[in-house]
Amino acid sequence: MGRESMKPVWLSLMAAFLAFAPATVAAAQDSGSASVTADDDDDEDDDDAHGGAMVPPASELEMMPGSELMPASALNGDQIGLPPLSLSSQIITPLTIGSSDDPYAVSAKDFVLRAGQPYRWDIVSDGGVEYKFHAPAFFRSVWNNQIVIEDREIHMNGAPAWLEFDAKGPITVQFQTIRPGRYDWYVEGLDEKEGMKGTITVVP
Repeated sequence: MGRESMKPVWLSLMAAFLAFAPATVAAAQDSGSASVTADDDDDEDDDDAHGGAMVPPASELEMMPGSELMPASALNGDQIGLPPLSLSSQIITPLTIGSSDDPYAVSAKDFVLRAGQPYRWDIVSDGGVEYKFHAPAFFRSVWNNQIVIEDREIHMNGAPAWLEFDAKGPITVQFQTIRPGRYDWYVEGLDEKEGMKGTITVVP
């Protein structure tokens, strides 16, 4: 077949390709916008916190004696009874600081989370004292999504210095853990004997 006879065939193929190209690009763009919309819907559902697995405090997990002395990376989330990893935010059992009977009471001291999991955590003031909740190393070691106070959202590009409670009520923190480690939390300005402190351990 000569060069002249191949020209019409080549031109026909190019014309067919160009005829279908806009439809292909449009379909790809529609697909991309649909996926963005789905992601946005997921974020809204995540904010509503419906259906997330509940994460109990460490006292309700199957922790072996002496495990608090082991490196966090040596612990196993499956073996101690943590919910499996999921794309949805899991709900950590709320931490309540203070009560009407005892302003220095805490509902739990130690928490265990999985690395790579998104979480929602309500930290609730229920006492008549001003509380400053600190977990500096922990907040610097996770990806902080947002803090919610009475449906008002604070989005951050870094870690909060502390959470301050001047009145009773919850502050919700949303974050994703990144790497295993053991971190301290505490309420500022109290004597050691009050014991308003604990740990947050992130395991594989």
